[in-house]
Amino acid sequence: MNRISAEQAAALVQDGQTVVCAGFVGAGHAEVVTSALEQRFLQIGSPRDLTLVYAAGQGDKLSRGVNHFGHAGLVKRIIGGHWISAPRLGRLVQDDLVEAYNLPQGVITHLYRAIAGGKAGVLTPIGLHTFVDPRHGGARLTPRTRASVVELVHIGGSEQLFYPSFPVHVALIRATTADERGNLTTEHEPFHQDLLAIAQAAHNSGGIVIAQVKRVVPAGELDPNLVRVPGILVDHLVVSEGEDDHWMTFGEKHNDDYLSASQRLSRIPASQPAGSFTPLDVRKIVQRRALLELAALSRPVVNLGVGMPAGMGQVAREEGIEGFTLTLESGPIGGTPADKLSFGCSAHPEAVIDHAAMFDFYDGGGLDIAFLGLAEFDPLGNVNVSRFGDVISGVGGFINITQSTKRVVFMGTLTAGGLRVRAADGRLTLQHEGRVGKLVPAVSHLSFNGPYVASLGRQVRYITERAVFELLDGQLVLIEIAPGIDLQQDVLGVIGAPVAVSPHLRTMDARIFRDGPMNTA
Repeated sequence: MNRISAEQAAALVQDGQTVVCAGFVGAGHAEVVTSALEQRFLQIGSPRDLTLVYAAGQGDKLSRGVNHFGHAGLVKRIIGGHWISAPRLGRLVQDDLVEAYNLPQGVITHLYRAIAGGKAGVLTPIGLHTFVDPRHGGARLTPRTRASVVELVHIGGSEQLFYPSFPVHVALIRATTADERGNLTTEHEPFHQDLLAIAQAAHNSGGIVIAQVKRVVPAGELDPNLVRVPGILVDHLVVSEGEDDHWMTFGEKHNDDYLSASQRLSRIPASQPAGSFTPLDVRKIVQRRALLELAALSRPVVNLGVGMPAGMGQVAREEGIEGFTLTLESGPIGGTPADKLSFGCSAHPEAVIDHAAMFDFYDGGGLDIAFLGLAEFDPLGNVNVSRFGDVISGVGGFINITQSTKRVVFMGTLTAGGLRVRAADGRLTLQHEGRVGKLVPAVSHLSFNGPYVASLGRQVRYITERAVFELLDGQLVLIEIAPGIDLQQDVLGVIGAPVAVSPHLRTMDARIFRDGPMNTA
C-alpha cells in the first residue's frame, strides 16, 4: 500500500481503462482524486477514452462528483444509474459525444459483486418491459451507442434480463480512516455504500484500488469489526489535505445526526426532531395525502424516493405518524431521511447495511410500500422519470423498487411550470395553472410499465395535489379529487389524455387542506 498525492493518483489512470466511482449523490465520492484527474486531462489531454461506471448519482448538479469526467475525450463510454446530479455528463449525451447507458442502480451494485466473484454477470427480471429491455432500447442513451450491455433470455419458462460482467481497471473509493496497512473504516461517513464490492471487483480484475481518506493511523489501531475494506485490497491512499476536501456530503461539512453516538464529533447530544410545522404548500399537500396511505398500514417497511417523497419523513413527524420504518437505497434503515445534496443520509438510523444488500432486500419484495416521484404519466399508468428530450435524469433505483414493491405510490403535481395553489379551510384553490401537463397520451421514456407491473399483482396509486388515480385492470382510473376542485374544468380539462373516472369518485380528505395537524391517530 502506497501513500500518494491526488496528482500521482490521477497519473495512474491509463487511456481506455474502466474506472468505477463510489459515492451517493453528495456523500462518499473521492472528490480530491477525481478533481485531480480532471485537471490532468485539461492540462495534458490524458487519460483519454475512459469507461466510467457508477451506480448512484454523484454530484452537486454543477461541477463536483462525476461531473469531473464531463469532457469530450476524457470519457468514451458511461454506464450510470442516476444522471440528474451530473449535468456535465448529460451534455455529452445531448451532443452525442459518448456511448452512454442508464442501467438500474441496483443492477449495477449487484454487477460489482458479480465481477468480484468471477461470475458471468447478473440475471434478474429487473428492467423487463422498460427502456432497459432490449426490446425497448436496451438502456442506450445516444445514437452512437451500439454495443449491448443487456440481453433478454428465457430461463425456466420465464423472461429474464442478463447484464454481463466486465473488468474493472481502477476503483476510486472513499473512507474516513486508513491504518498503515491500508485497512479502511468509515466512522465519519454516513454510510458505506459498495466499498468492499468495488474494491474486490477491481482487485480480482487485476486492477488497482485508490482510496481517499481523512487520516492514517498506526497498524493495529483499528477495530477489525469496523473495517469495511481490508488492506489486502487497497493499493494506494490519498489523504485529504484540508477539511474542505472531505465534506460528509456536498451539502454538509459534517452532521453528527448521521453517525452513531460513539462516533459523533460533538459532546452535545445530536439534534432531535423539531416540533415546528412546515408551510402548507403544494409539496406538503401531496405529502400529506401520501401519508394517509402510510397511516393505513401496520408497521410497514418503507422506501422514500428523491425529491418530494424524501420530505415525507419530516411531515410524518409533524403529524405524529409512527410505527413505520424508513429505508434508503444507500443503506440506512430507520431514522429520518435527508434531502437535496445530503439525500441518502438518514438522521438517527437504527442500522446501516451495504448498498447492494439493500437492493437484495428490495428486489426480493421486502418493502411494503414505496413513495416515488411522478414526472410524466399516461392513461396506461406508465411513468417516465428518466428522460425528457435532451434532459437525462436517469432511473437510479426507481426500476428496482417499482417492479418489486407490494404497494407503489407516485407523487407529484398534476401540472408544472408556474402552478400556484392555496389551501385553506379544508379546500384547495388553483391560483395559477401550470403550463405543462404531466398526464400525457404516452410517456416519452418508459421508466415504469403500468400494465406489466399491474400483472405482477402490485397496487399502484398516483397522488397529485388535486386528484388521485389508481391503476385498475391495466388502466388509470381517477378515484379522488380535492374539495374545491371542479372535476371537468380543473382535472379532466387540463390533462392531456382521457382517463376513466370511478363511479365511486371520492373527495380527498379535507384535513389535508387545513393548517395545523391532521390528527390522523
